[in-house]
Amino acid sequence: MSVITITGAGMMGSAMSVPASDNGHEVRIVGTPLDRDIIDRAKKDGYHLTLQQKLPCGIRYYQPEELTEALDDCDLLIGGVSSFGVEWFGNEVLPKIPKSLPVLSITKGLHARPDGSMCAFPDYLSSKPGCAGLSLNAVGGPCISFELAQRHHTLVAFCGHDPATLTHIRQLLATDYYHIDLSEDVLGIETAVAMKNAYALGVSLAIGLAEAKSSAGCPEEYNPQAALFAQSTREIYRLLSLLGCDTYETLYGAGDLYVTVFGGRTRRLGILLGSGLTFLQASEKLKGTTLESVAITKTVACALMKLERDGRADTKQFPLLMHIYRLICGETTAMPPWEAFI
Repeated sequence: MSVITITGAGMMGSAMSVPASDNGHEVRIVGTPLDRDIIDRAKKDGYHLTLQQKLPCGIRYYQPEELTEALDDCDLLIGGVSSFGVEWFGNEVLPKIPKSLPVLSITKGLHARPDGSMCAFPDYLSSKPGCAGLSLNAVGGPCISFELAQRHHTLVAFCGHDPATLTHIRQLLATDYYHIDLSEDVLGIETAVAMKNAYALGVSLAIGLAEAKSSAGCPEEYNPQAALFAQSTREIYRLLSLLGCDTYETLYGAGDLYVTVFGGRTRRLGILLGSGLTFLQASEKLKGTTLESVAITKTVACALMKLERDGRADTKQFPLLMHIYRLICGETTAMPPWEAFI
């Protein structure tokens, strides 16, 4: 039996406790400063407020000030924060762990450098003070948190720079329902799955546009959605090529895009924008919701524009992404630039 500590008590981080617990490991979940209510409730009876279900018996729960205790004799650290918690994770958690402790991050996103070049979060975190030399790995691929928590069949990829470490982590977490591929293409996997948040917003515009013509809840129009889905995967492929990654990883982005379009906050935002609301109006309706689709859109679109000024990229190769960016900035309407896709 190993000890697995999960930092971040959000839905996906907490869902990872299910395969870890099913494999007989001791599991500890540490909340961030934003997770206090979740941890307080889970300490009582194991019920998770946002997953809306009980987690396996035997899991131990900790508030952020109890982090040191939760890390004691830990064999694997899972980073369960959103992209907005990356700085907290890199500043408050990683410097406190031994170099021998492997880390598996579920956070999806990219970091853009001042010159427009981009790197995956694991590589960005390794550059922070106190983090050099850590084994930082990540999860990519289609996975809805509550479905994993309910033990639905799920296939993802663990990526990292050391095959032996990846194999070890897979042995800790793989189950008969949690299936794990391995890849050393960290930037490729992380780019593909991070972009799904931006493009899920784009695909969902078609749902809102259909509702604007008819009414909310009207039958969905699948031709426009499929066309936007295809353009999304085309642009993910182009971005991977631009970054020098294996374009095969586009498949993980496509799978993740598929599940994201079917529900969640990104879909809701896309529908609201497609129905005619401005970004400010839609944001007000989704007040209190973490909008990772907006963060990744702005990060990558701005990076591409910097690269374009240096002659290293062409934003015309990413018409859907740039359309989403301009829509968020209030510079265009929801109707996609269909002819630009040809």
